[in-house]
Amino acid sequence: MLEDIESARGELQRAEHLIYVTLKYTRTGDVMKSIVERLIDSMNYSITDMLEFTKHKNKIKEFPASDMAKFELLKVILKKIILKDKNLKKYLDLYLLLKKVSKTPVTSVREEYRKNLTLIADDIEIDMSTIVEYYNDVKEFFIFSRTWIKENN
Repeated sequence: MLEDIESARGELQRAEHLIYVTLKYTRTGDVMKSIVERLIDSMNYSITDMLEFTKHKNKIKEFPASDMAKFELLKVILKKIILKDKNLKKYLDLYLLLKKVSKTPVTSVREEYRKNLTLIADDIEIDMSTIVEYYNDVKEFFIFSRTWIKENN
């Protein structure tokens, strides 16, 4: 479990560096897509960590290997909390959105190398302020996962 915590934190740090340093000088669609991948990876590590904790507490016997199956299992485990906590639902919806952006080929990149860089994948547009908001939400999900593990320990 400890290595998943560090891996999730490491992916968040890489995403933060990409947002606040790399994007400042290299405003390309590839960097934006890389940030999306880092955010997904961070959430995947947090989800895996939460499932490993649940397995350790003998509430589940095994958990699946695929990311989406893990996500669905976590939704079942956290069903009561999701109904009460609107932020948790927002984090889980964000995960699905990021996965969709990741799997969808980028339709176009608007204003590449300029201040208002926007990544467009199908009907989803991600600009600079949106990616920062997504980063903050993933960071809050990371904090939620740590808190949830501590409270249930």
